[in-house]
Amino acid sequence: MYARSTTIMARPESIDSGIAQVRDEVMPRLLEMDGCIGLSMIVDRESGRCIATSAWQSEEAMRATDEALRPDRERVARSIGDGSPKVEEWEIAVLHRDHRSAEGACVRATWVKVDPAGLDRAIDVYKMASLPRLEDLAGFCSASLLVDRASGRAVSSVTYDSQEAMDENREAAASMRSATAKDAGAEVLDVCEFELAIAHLRVPELT
Repeated sequence: MYARSTTIMARPESIDSGIAQVRDEVMPRLLEMDGCIGLSMIVDRESGRCIATSAWQSEEAMRATDEALRPDRERVARSIGDGSPKVEEWEIAVLHRDHRSAEGACVRATWVKVDPAGLDRAIDVYKMASLPRLEDLAGFCSASLLVDRASGRAVSSVTYDSQEAMDENREAAASMRSATAKDAGAEVLDVCEFELAIAHLRVPELT
């Protein structure tokens, strides 16, 4: 399974219109494309950072749709923000779902970098050490790990039931992140918390 993420820096006052545009215009077109298995969108209303991620059954299906979707990405970026969208392609290495998210769910995303030669070991650390501890955090819904094997970059996205749950588990999550990053030989590049604006992924369990 593969994923394409598109990051747009939006004007905060335009975020709701961007969500509507992705949900009502882009998503129906996307879901008709061969190999597409869903879309999610997370937003940080304070910074304006918005990330839409489409999931695909194969790398070939993802790559085959890139040019067709380029105008959609650029149109949304122009209407809600300034600058070009940042597009990244990933392999979905892990997806574990305890239960589906509901309205009000939030996501904590962590970007890391490892030596590409050690990426498989880092994925194993995530599966065997991180996931069991994440499941114990307040409000845990699901977790995914996307990786770029060429660069060694990866992003973990963990969904929680509510902002309150994410606030409650922030300290415990930070402690766990520090320990497991060290075990995985990973450098933490960025951590950001988001509102889950669109949750329409049909990716099966991958652990």
